Amino acid sequence: MGAACLVGGGSRPHDRLVRREPRPVDRPRRLAHADTHTRMKNLVTGGGGFLGSHLVERLESEGHEVFSARRADYDLTRREDAERLFRDAAPEVVFHLAGEVGGIGANRATPGRFWYANLIMGAHVLELARAYDVRKLVILGTVCSYPKFAPVPFRE
Repeated sequence: MGAACLVGGGSRPHDRLVRREPRPVDRPRRLAHADTHTRMKNLVTGGGGFLGSHLVERLESEGHEVFSARRADYDLTRREDAERLFRDAAPEVVFHLAGEVGGIGANRATPGRFWYANLIMGAHVLELARAYDVRKLVILGTVCSYPKFAPVPFRE
C-alpha cells in the first residue's frame, strides 16, 4: 500500500483535509477524451523530442491518429509554415511541445533568441488553434530555466 496524500479545500483553518489513497502506478491512465471510442486527430509539435516522442507513442498505442511535426518540415517561428502545418494536420487536438533549446551556455550567450523563438512559436500555435477551431489545446513551457548567475557547467 502506498502513502496517502492529503487534499485540502482551501487555506483557511476550518477547511477540511481529506485523506485520499494515491492511484496505483502500474495502472496507466488513458489519454482519450470522454468518448473513448472516438479516434482523435492529434497534432504534436516537437514530436521528435523527449516528451513528444513518448506522447506520440502513447497516443498511437491508444488508436489515435497522430501528426508529428518536426522543425525540418515546419519552422513554427514562421507564420506561413505554422499555417501550412495546421492545414496539413487538420487537428482536433494540439499538443504544443516544440521549443528552441540549447542548454545553459547557449541560453546565457543569446537569451533573446530563445525567448523570441519560443514566444513566437507559442503565439502562432495559439492563434492557429483558435482560427482552425481546435477542440483541445495543450501548451507546455520550456524546461530550460536557470538562475541568472548560474555557474557553467551547471550541476542539476
